[in-house]
Amino acid sequence: MQEITKNIIIQAAKEDIGAFEIIYKNSVNFVYSIALSITKNIDTSEDITQEVFIKIYKNLNKFRFRSNFKTWIYRIAINTAINAYKKISKETGKRDDFDLALKTQYVSDATEEIIGRKDSEKQLLSFLDTLNADQRTCIILREIEGLSYKEISGVLKININTVRSRLKRARIALLACRKKGVIKDELPGNKAIINDRLY
Repeated sequence: MQEITKNIIIQAAKEDIGAFEIIYKNSVNFVYSIALSITKNIDTSEDITQEVFIKIYKNLNKFRFRSNFKTWIYRIAINTAINAYKKISKETGKRDDFDLALKTQYVSDATEEIIGRKDSEKQLLSFLDTLNADQRTCIILREIEGLSYKEISGVLKININTVRSRLKRARIALLACRKKGVIKDELPGNKAIINDRLY
């Protein structure tokens, strides 16, 4: 997602369609990838993306630049996608299986940089599947999307210490997976994921 200027945001908040189209074009793939990573369903992700931009359009006048605009969109997209997935899970009887993974055909540029190659991709996805939803969300935002601890805290509306705690548990789980041979030592990004403020 490219940086969107403050002026564009202000103009879009005043219902300038041209300015809003700039926001849409710059962030639609970003929003869609979030929805797809959570729901793993193309049709549902398209619906979520539409819903997210309706929410953005209706609430732009409430954005006060107290946080990063990307973080603000992240929060809307993630909450919308998670709520949609919970509804789907409930309807299909999967109440205890809130599965937030990346087993989709979509792989972002950031993911490609971390994963490196197809076999490593499968290794990482296997690891993500071992985490609970909270840990998985944090590790995706941190290691794949590159958000800071503060940004993750803002996106998920949780204390920054909670972010650290969830990431620590996720990295400990990764270490355990490596010891069991679930994830190979040569997987690109392993050392960074484990060593980045494990404690």
